[in-house]
This record gives sequence, C-alpha cells and structure tokens, in this order.
Amino acid sequence: MQSKWKNRLVNLLSVVLLAIGLAAWIALPWTLLLPIAALLAVWLVVTRSGRLSLAAARIGIATLPQRWGSSSVIVVGIAGVVGVLVAMLAMGQGFQATLNNTGDDSTAIVLRGGSQAETNSVITRDLVPLISNLPGIATDANGRPLLSPELAQVVNIASKSDGTDVNAQLRGVGEQAWAVHTKVKLVQGRHFTPGLREIVVGKGALNQFRGLELGKTLTLGSQQWTVVGVFASGDAHDSEMWTDAQTLATTYNRSAYQSITARTAGKPGFAQFKAAMAADPRLKLDVDTTRAYYGKQGGGLNKLISILGTVIGAIMAVGAVFGALNTMYAAVATRAREIATMRAIGFRGVPVIMALMLETMLLALLGGLLGGLIAWAVFNGYTVSTLGNNFSQVVFQFKVSPELLWSGLKWALGIGLVGGLFPALRAARLPITTALREV
Repeated sequence: MQSKWKNRLVNLLSVVLLAIGLAAWIALPWTLLLPIAALLAVWLVVTRSGRLSLAAARIGIATLPQRWGSSSVIVVGIAGVVGVLVAMLAMGQGFQATLNNTGDDSTAIVLRGGSQAETNSVITRDLVPLISNLPGIATDANGRPLLSPELAQVVNIASKSDGTDVNAQLRGVGEQAWAVHTKVKLVQGRHFTPGLREIVVGKGALNQFRGLELGKTLTLGSQQWTVVGVFASGDAHDSEMWTDAQTLATTYNRSAYQSITARTAGKPGFAQFKAAMAADPRLKLDVDTTRAYYGKQGGGLNKLISILGTVIGAIMAVGAVFGALNTMYAAVATRAREIATMRAIGFRGVPVIMALMLETMLLALLGGLLGGLIAWAVFNGYTVSTLGNNFSQVVFQFKVSPELLWSGLKWALGIGLVGGLFPALRAARLPITTALREV
C-alpha cells in the first residue's frame, strides 16, 4: 500500500515538474534557446553517447515512411494546435498593431479629466481658444495653431459581408485636421467643404461597409450626405468617416466637442504643452500623445484574445500530447525487438531515449512548420473588424509575425518533448530478454 502511494506521488511530482519545465520552455526567448540547441548539437557530435543517439535516430527516422499513418497523427495534431494558436494571437497582434500605428509622439490628444476614451469625454467650446493659445503647439505658414476640435458620432451602416447594420464612426474634425493628422492622406476625390454635408471615408471603411463609394449619397441623422473623397492612413482612422465638426454638431444637436487633437513642436513641444495645460486651473483636462492614447485603447482586447488563444491552444495541446503519446507507445511496442537488439549490441539507455526523443521532436517540428505555414498563408493580412472602445467598428488585419511563428514552433517542440519522453523512458527500461521474445 505504501509503495502504491509512493508511486502515485512520484508520478504526480513528475507531471508537475514536466508542466513547469514546459511552461519555462515556451516562455524562453530565442536568445536563450539557441545556446541550448547549440549545446545539444555539440553533445550529439562530440560525445560517444551523442553519436550513438544519432545513429539510433537515423534507424528510427528511416522507418518513418513505413509508419506514415501513425506518424501523421503527430504531425497533423501539432499542426492544428500551432495553426489555431498562431491565428488567434495574430488577431490580437494585428488589432494592437493598428492602434499602435495610430498617431505619433508629436501629436497630443486632449480629453476631459479622468476620461479614458472619447465616448465619455466632453470639452466645451469656450475652452478651445484657451487651448489653442498654449505654448508648444505647432503653427502653419500663416501662424495659425495646428489644432483640431473633434467629436465622434456612432452611425449605423450596412456591412458589405452580410448586409446587416453595424456601428461605424463618423468623426467631425476641424479645418486643420489634415495638417494635424499627417498620416491621413487623400487618395481619391477631394476634401469635404466646411458647412456642407459631405464626408470623406477611410479606405478600411470603404472596403468594410456598403454605399461609401465616391459620389454615393447616404442618409445619416435623417440628412443626406455625399461621399466626396477617400483617404488612407494605415491605422485606426482608416475605419472612420470624416466630415466638418460644426456640420456634424448641428445635425446631431451636439453642443460640445469630445476631444482636441493638436500637432506639437516635436517632443519638447509636447512636454511644454502638457506642462502649460497642467498649470492652467481653468483647464481640468488630460493630455497624452496620440500614440500612447490609441495604444492603451487596445490593451484590454489584445490581452483577452491572448488569454483565449493560449487557453484554447493549451486545451488542443493536451489532445495533441495524448495523440503523440499513443503513437509513440505504439511505435515502441512495434519496434520492441529492434530496440532490444540495439541495446544488446551496445546502445545503452541514454542513446535509446535520445533517439526516440529526436524522432518525436522531428515530427513535432514538421507539424509546427506546417501549422505556421497554414496560419501565415490563410490569415496573414486577412481583414476583419471588431468593436472598438468607441462602440464602432475598427477595421484591422491579422498579423502573423516571425515572433508568433517562433512561439508556435516552441509550442510544437514542447508537445513533442512531452509526447516522446514517457515512451522513450519505457523503451529504455524494457528488459532486453522480454523484448527479444516479443513477436
């Protein structure tokens, strides 16, 4: 009875240590994994046990075509895990990259004190002249401050994919908006005329929503609006439609702005502008760079997607591990006499274990490469949209980066490590005489 509990305790401790080791393996950066791989390669080439391991591994790898059915279980299972994991994380990374690319460190966004987003920010019109006179704001050739009072209105527009109404953002901007938002470039048509119900649509919005083609007329706020231009910015503004702020305020009975965006005189100008804002008791407002503001807007969703992707990947990884265990146990049982013969002629426990581990890791590597390739081919650059913090659709692209592919490979090799370890230990412990008698 005591021996039984001792074995259970040892098995439980082994599983815990293996889980900790696997988590550490996945968390290790490539700068630490490369030296580990280099040390393993040196051991395989220089030491006698390493050379025996390579020789035994060649024998096992040579028989893989004869076991392609069972071997493909490992490859396909791990490819599925890596593909799903990379695709999920690519969605979060693409969304975050779109927001991180919005704005820069020389453009300031002003919100009401304590507001985390434009939706709950209110800036009264009488504050605009006070803000425009603060030091640090850049000016145009005529000496006018580069400042754009803005408000955002969520409107319903039909989606191109299925025709259902979805939320889109109609942004009212000031006359200097095109000089303030330097990444926004007109690619078709012309700018809207202040005072007229004209809109310029982002390229992402044009591709995502119906009825936004150049020259089309659409109904927003019980009024007719004409599309007169298309702009591209490569960031979150691509999902928006722009119009004159005063015209938008009149249409929707908006008496105040939600934010003010200002172009500052570089980083020193931003620091000067922020200090002047804090020093004026009349301005109970918060100021941040547009890069920092938009970067924070996607943090929560990116974190949620990363957690979900990791959890789903972990659940699938458990299935892949059991598939690898089943396949390798079957391989060990099938090759019991072969393994026993190798041990009888001088291949000791370590070379046998390493040979089976190398075989499993090779299959895992193939599965990881296949899953990463499929994820990159299918999802990289794939355009989707989701609700942003302003309750409107943000169009973004999946981003399958080299870092994500590397992470997927680490998951694949980790699964292969776990899936091959226990069958390899069993093969090394199997009594030679017993194995030689098996048919």
